[in-house]
Amino acid sequence: MATSLQLADGDPNLLATIQRARKMLNRRALAGAAAGAVPVPGLDWLVDAALLSKLIPAINAEFGLTPEQLDRLPQSKRDQVQKAVGVVGSMLVGKFITRDLVIRAAAIVGKRLTIKQAAKYVPLAGQALSAVIGYSAIRYLGEQHIRDCVAVCKSAQLALPAPTASRGLPEPR
Repeated sequence: MATSLQLADGDPNLLATIQRARKMLNRRALAGAAAGAVPVPGLDWLVDAALLSKLIPAINAEFGLTPEQLDRLPQSKRDQVQKAVGVVGSMLVGKFITRDLVIRAAAIVGKRLTIKQAAKYVPLAGQALSAVIGYSAIRYLGEQHIRDCVAVCKSAQLALPAPTASRGLPEPR
């Protein structure tokens, strides 16, 4: 399966968007790893769910794929995007992120998350393993979502939003 960078096919705007999304993903995955190291059962799952519920919409925003951004497109372009989402098979592109969607996405890495919980009961080494598993699980889900967003943008020939506008920052003066 092609990576998001391979799917970008050298498009400089798409490559820059992927790098911004990956930087955001890395920060959130590190926060998830830190929560994984805390020896409180269940805390890391709550943190992971909270991180994913904020991360997925932020990645969507980087690619211009939030429901609000899609609503501003002409109907023909929205139809192209919906068709591309169907082809990619993503359940998270262009959707309002709900608890149910986060749980279904986490089910993809469910085995890792179960091992992560069990590892917490082994002093020190188990907590380190739990942190590594937490980091890799969030990274995996985030990378998959970035790849899906790139595929949708390429397939629908969607113009990417300006970097500052996609994060809700004020426009430069």
